[in-house]
Amino acid sequence: MDCPSTTAWRVAQHRAKHQILDNGAIFRDPLACPILGTNEQDPDLAHDQQDEKSFRSFLAIRSRIAEDKLSSAIQHGTKQVVILGGGLDTLGLRGPSTHKNVTFFEVDSPAMHVWKQRHLAKVRVSVPSSLIFVSVDFETDTLKERLIGAGVDATQPVFFSWLGVVPYLSRASIERTLQCAAIFPDSDIVFDYGEPIENYSGQHRAIMEKRSKLVESFGEPWISRFQPAEMHSLLQNTGFDEVLDFDRNRIASYFGWPPVHTTQKASPHVVHARTHKNKD
Repeated sequence: MDCPSTTAWRVAQHRAKHQILDNGAIFRDPLACPILGTNEQDPDLAHDQQDEKSFRSFLAIRSRIAEDKLSSAIQHGTKQVVILGGGLDTLGLRGPSTHKNVTFFEVDSPAMHVWKQRHLAKVRVSVPSSLIFVSVDFETDTLKERLIGAGVDATQPVFFSWLGVVPYLSRASIERTLQCAAIFPDSDIVFDYGEPIENYSGQHRAIMEKRSKLVESFGEPWISRFQPAEMHSLLQNTGFDEVLDFDRNRIASYFGWPPVHTTQKASPHVVHARTHKNKD
């Protein structure tokens, strides 16, 4: 595996495992295995590792919420989708089969885009004309300028999907990205974030500490984690009018699952935020 991002590759593996081991119960992705260049008979995808299932489920949960909200936005007229930190995400690749007349802009580093396009050709996954790759360094580039330069219409709504990226960015970069997303009129963003590891206790804290050390060993350390009140304040200050934060209990309610009874106060989070302003 020569992917520039080990974490992106591992997330893609978890997505494929969700299709195989969980029958795609939460989130169906027909390209999850093909984008890895494999199939459902791959022995590397046929078994669980310790503490893996809950993490794999959360990855499916955040994708399902994002694409449910995307479908709703498209029904209300949104025709532009920006995938921030695309990695091996398949949303833009699946675009023509799921959302007609919608343009997808996939944002990631130049190195990731060069590798991904070469890899897609190698595994024979076609890139539709509705998908445009936009190379951006979140820490140094001006996102709005890059998006408009790639063809995003700043006068029209945009749906932003930003999954699995926030923990790896500085707070300044996160704030700039949210400010950019809020500029576009009547737009949506879905992203996930993690609470500080110190918020966790017992076995859950041990799992989080283990994951933190693992991603750091890949050279992709967690940089930013947020208290929920901090994140909600940041969203308000950057221009979002409506914020829905899916914590553990809201996730259970969303999917019609039984309430979660646990002494663990910390939770993973998926956020759906919206603007309601017709901006110049």
